[in-house]
Amino acid sequence: MLATMLYAPGDVRVEERDEPVIQKPTDAIIRLTATCICGSDLWPFRGLNDVSSPMAMGHEYCGVVVAVGSEVKTVKPGQFVVGSFVLSDNTCPHCRHGFQSSCEQREFMTGGQAEYARVPLADGTLIATDTMPDDDLIPSLLAASDVLGTGWYAADAARVQSGSTVVVVGDGAVGLMGVLAAKQLGAHRIIAMSRHKSRQDLALDYGATDIIAERGDAGVARVKELTQRIGADAVLECVGTQESMQTAINCARPGSMIGYVGVPHGVQFDGQSLFFSQTGMIGGPAPVRRFLPHLLDLILTRQINPGRVFDLELPLAEAAEGYRAMDERRAIKTLLRP
Repeated sequence: MLATMLYAPGDVRVEERDEPVIQKPTDAIIRLTATCICGSDLWPFRGLNDVSSPMAMGHEYCGVVVAVGSEVKTVKPGQFVVGSFVLSDNTCPHCRHGFQSSCEQREFMTGGQAEYARVPLADGTLIATDTMPDDDLIPSLLAASDVLGTGWYAADAARVQSGSTVVVVGDGAVGLMGVLAAKQLGAHRIIAMSRHKSRQDLALDYGATDIIAERGDAGVARVKELTQRIGADAVLECVGTQESMQTAINCARPGSMIGYVGVPHGVQFDGQSLFFSQTGMIGGPAPVRRFLPHLLDLILTRQINPGRVFDLELPLAEAAEGYRAMDERRAIKTLLRP
């Protein structure tokens, strides 16, 4: 089968690899209908994460089950499934509290940018649709595997509710999904921080009411101006840099919550500053499995269209171009068709 491998920063190759096989009785094998490139895949691509040996890339996936292990009960061959990028048993205490991304058996999905993929902990990770979905819904169903669920978690963690004023820091795919989620959760005002016209336009379509192009202190000043110096009720941090995190903290009003889902790179906190800000924070890898049933229902009933975040579609064999396009900000997110 074809599979995407990262050999070194900037060195992405699509090459022939052995098809995956059942290794544990809780595994499933799926034939990918679609997969994609994540913003977090750009960290090793850019050399910001160590690449000491060839890496099998891809953690976002949807497709048709072709085989299951002897202990798998909830999905069967022939079903179309979507799963979280974090693999979980969905039964441990952390899972039962809704934090499947901290499952006691947690694994992170790998090898999803391929024609076939092995999904461990299939019963706790995969959800099957009742019927084979229409092809035009595939991008949205794929988005639910990570970026939609992650943006939704950011909004949920920030306690977005009806009437809220929300700031979304970051205009990548997750930030745009955060805008969509904030709108669905009833936010009255959604301020999206973005400097790129195509992303600004999509943010507005997803429900943003205001766009701020400035960054850093200038961006914070604009938020304070729009909120009569008060700050936001909820802030979604969707980047993971020191500047974006500090912006999120500085935009939040006292008593508000910050949902942070950008994978941190070089982020440090000033304890005294955080103490006097009187803001709450929760984040980390999104427990997508908690939200998947609701998100799939919204997609299958065509109430939301997160698939629009994919603005480039390529054959799997051209994955390297998809990486370059996202790295050079020529694309928000690349969908790959095996």
